[in-house]
Amino acid sequence: MSQVAVQTKDATPQQSVGAPKPADALQARLDALTLPKGGFTAAARADALVRLRGMGLPGPRDEYWRYTDPRPFNAAQPQPIPIAAKSPDSPLFTDLDRLVLIFVDGVFDAAASDDLSLAGLEIGTLAQADMQPDHWARGLYGTLETAGQKPVSRPFAALNTAAARDGVLIRVTGKPAKPVHILHRRASESADVIWHHVIRVEEGAELTLLETGMVGARSNGVLEVDLAKGAKLHHITAKRAGHQKLGISHLFARVEAEAQLKSFALSVNGTLMRHEGVIEIVGDDAVAHIAAAVLGDGDKGPFHHDDTVFITHAAENCESRQVFKKVLKNGAEGVFQGKILVKQGAQKTDGYQISQALLLDERSQFLAKPELEIYADDVKCSHGSTTGALDETALFYLRSRGVPKDRAIVFLVLSFLADALEEIEDEVLRGQINDRLEAWLTRRANSQ
Repeated sequence: MSQVAVQTKDATPQQSVGAPKPADALQARLDALTLPKGGFTAAARADALVRLRGMGLPGPRDEYWRYTDPRPFNAAQPQPIPIAAKSPDSPLFTDLDRLVLIFVDGVFDAAASDDLSLAGLEIGTLAQADMQPDHWARGLYGTLETAGQKPVSRPFAALNTAAARDGVLIRVTGKPAKPVHILHRRASESADVIWHHVIRVEEGAELTLLETGMVGARSNGVLEVDLAKGAKLHHITAKRAGHQKLGISHLFARVEAEAQLKSFALSVNGTLMRHEGVIEIVGDDAVAHIAAAVLGDGDKGPFHHDDTVFITHAAENCESRQVFKKVLKNGAEGVFQGKILVKQGAQKTDGYQISQALLLDERSQFLAKPELEIYADDVKCSHGSTTGALDETALFYLRSRGVPKDRAIVFLVLSFLADALEEIEDEVLRGQINDRLEAWLTRRANSQ
């Protein structure tokens, strides 16, 4: 792939004349919600609301929103999105033996879900568990989100903690025989979904967590992950987005000694999507990997996808990887903002960050802001960001051997995305994600 300079873009214009004032916009946003009352989360929700009022909603001149317009997330209500009769793709992971949890417009559907009993797991829902004052999640709900507000404010995460009505609470005490699969479905064209999951993996325990489906017309999600010593979490998300979909999600994670967090996200379509990852490595010999493969096509309307990641190393001999690949066409936009912070004393840190975009036309663009901030002297840290077009030499080679042009492009794109997919340890899961990517690319190649 050829390499060219990473593009940057000025902040969007100031608020237009007649637009609501920031405080009024926040109040309108809150007025459109029914905030939960009582329960063990009450104190965390009240604190989040105070913090949110202090932050206010983000504006176009906020540093961490300079490449992405936050106004669709600030609006009191989302625009309705018609519910498609059927997706052209078959559902992911349906042939796996897994424990399935169904959420419809952000609300748990017990009748459609599997029995929650599984050795090595304690599973409940936020709406049901909130009335249990001694629930294990009492000391965790909102804790990692609160810690993740420094040094950068994340108002939509605070809004989530204050307003989320449901989600999954999972405590892992062993090594379950099968993965947990959270499956989202839509029932309302205008659902404004706010979900909040809390995952606690105890010492030496391990879980594979899958998350797929369509989440509302607009969605705001928070996943708080607390990994004890030697714990492992493999997290794969592939939420389906319609062309008009608005979505913001947050991963807040605390990784103790010898623990491993590996998170992969597949993103396809969507008008405006933003994923924030805030990971703190606090114990020696820990590992944290976060990766994504993004396919964006602006043929049916605007496409804008933003990945914003902040990983903090606060312990010795730890490893982190950020691997982000975006394929953009027909005027699609991709954004990557990634930072590695190595605190004083975090010696022998191995931090790696790569963000790359493959532009399939001249109208698409990739905006990147990679950062390293290091206060230890015995470290190995690197970052890089490239933007380029298809390798014409490789394309010619394939075509000269009888591969049709459209098929050759699919092969080259899949090869470009391979590094991100390699972050998925399970070969079966990796194969299914690869098949989904190939089907999407082939379908669009055939429609040209």
